[in-house]
Amino acid sequence: MEYENQAAEEQVKTEQPTQYGNPVQQIPGATVQGLWMERPRVLEGVPPGLEYLAQLDQILIHQQVEMFEAVTGIETRNKFAIKNSLGQQCYFAYEESDLCMRICCGSMRGFQMHIVDNMGKEVIHAYRQFRCCIGCCWCIKDETCAFIVPVESPTGVPIGRIIQLWSSWKPRFAIQNERNETVLVIQGPCCVCSGPCCPQDVPFEVMTADESQSIGQLARQYSGIAKELFTDATNFGISFPMDLDIKTKALLLSATFLIDMMFFERNN
Repeated sequence: MEYENQAAEEQVKTEQPTQYGNPVQQIPGATVQGLWMERPRVLEGVPPGLEYLAQLDQILIHQQVEMFEAVTGIETRNKFAIKNSLGQQCYFAYEESDLCMRICCGSMRGFQMHIVDNMGKEVIHAYRQFRCCIGCCWCIKDETCAFIVPVESPTGVPIGRIIQLWSSWKPRFAIQNERNETVLVIQGPCCVCSGPCCPQDVPFEVMTADESQSIGQLARQYSGIAKELFTDATNFGISFPMDLDIKTKALLLSATFLIDMMFFERNN
């Protein structure tokens, strides 16, 4: 009986995730914060790992503060804890990018964003290629001068993309499915201002494809004067209907990282 109890304890230890990964695969720099969301059952027709999103109508995204970046001003790779409204973590996202590009190109840099579940398995892969002289909303014509972020789930299987749209003033982004059909549009405010001098949230409205109705919001949340003054770490909140298509929820989550990179990454 004693040996059976020891075997059971060892099995629990083996199955229990550690620091955003299993005993074999660890993610450098990740820190465990709070509770973990219970792993949901597998859903038919849903990409593996996206089952968490079926239970959510709100997502909280908290960027980890990098002390090396805060002290030196040298941009490090971004890392984010992704949680539900109860503060339970369901995903962790980390950036892959070149050091030279982070230093020289700042927020214009190309990057890959890996979104993994609590066992360290990648469930969403989003990326943006570096392009020179793009990002200005009134210069966009077709896809020539637009930021585009393809999204895959699982890796290698496209589920859609986020594409920057032409606008005379307000930033606009289209959420498109795997057939490049627009399913939602994100509209930003006239003035995207953040920092210690702007103690307020910055809302981006999630609109229907014809932009006639708001169905949710993607907001950059004010983090307090100390965090705003000494770091560029950002917090976001996303709200959407519970019955929204799960792949579309994954695309909205991925759109957060493009918006963060374009408007809230300060190049020191």
